[in-house]
Amino acid sequence: MKEYKLNLLPYAKLIRPANSIMIGFAVLVGEAVASKTIALSSSTAFGFLTGFFVTSFSMVINDVFDAEVDRANQLDRPIATGKVKSGSAVYYSIALLFAGLLCSIATGLYTFIIAALFALLATFYNWKLKESGLPGNISVALSMTIPFLYGGLLAGRPFELLLLSMAATAFLSGVGREVIKGISDVQGDAIRNVKSIARVMGANFAAKVGAAFFLLAVLASLIPIVEGLAELPYYVIIGITDMLFIYLSIRIIGHSSSAARVKRMALMGMLLGLIGYILQGLGV
Repeated sequence: MKEYKLNLLPYAKLIRPANSIMIGFAVLVGEAVASKTIALSSSTAFGFLTGFFVTSFSMVINDVFDAEVDRANQLDRPIATGKVKSGSAVYYSIALLFAGLLCSIATGLYTFIIAALFALLATFYNWKLKESGLPGNISVALSMTIPFLYGGLLAGRPFELLLLSMAATAFLSGVGREVIKGISDVQGDAIRNVKSIARVMGANFAAKVGAAFFLLAVLASLIPIVEGLAELPYYVIIGITDMLFIYLSIRIIGHSSSAARVKRMALMGMLLGLIGYILQGLGV
């Protein structure tokens, strides 16, 4: 009798664990900044798991919809290589979504609604919105922002000024990064006819738009300073972060061909800025 062995590694790779963990962590950051403390509770655990599972769902359906693109650009992706069948990936994504929504409803109706809306946005983006260009970039940036507000809701303070500043900074820098990412993804985007700014208006124009969003993110990061909320660690870390984003803005305008490098460095800057907000939120 023939034996069948289920290789779980491709399924683990499908969810892009680093991305899913990062979004789960972002929920914890939002809760910590809003509550000004690090809480260890069941709601904290459910918040992390909601972010992890719903993001994992969105990663899997991304590979389902982008199977043809990945066959041209990312031959290591599980569906593109044939290690995971599209049908199996769909069932897998449904299981992940169910787990995420189950965790979200454990903390209340409002958290369930936000998680469901996030999942709906992710589905619509991968199905159709990605092809629209800037609206697609905005939806990706929103998905990077929602976890912070979700964490604030868990803490019962979703409209804390520091939290809103962090969300605005993440959103604006996220849009900028997505626009710049489109410069390096022109060939792959052509397969799905993605109307990115780089494809429609050219790389140089996309570089200017991306830089503008980076500079707007710098302005958003100054809100806690203007409102007198900032302390020394925030000044230092956000100061370094802002200088990095100003440098990246100048760099991408002068050298649009460096989009891939700027995109990677922007992610590092976003993580550094996140640390600044955490320290300020905890009063360190």
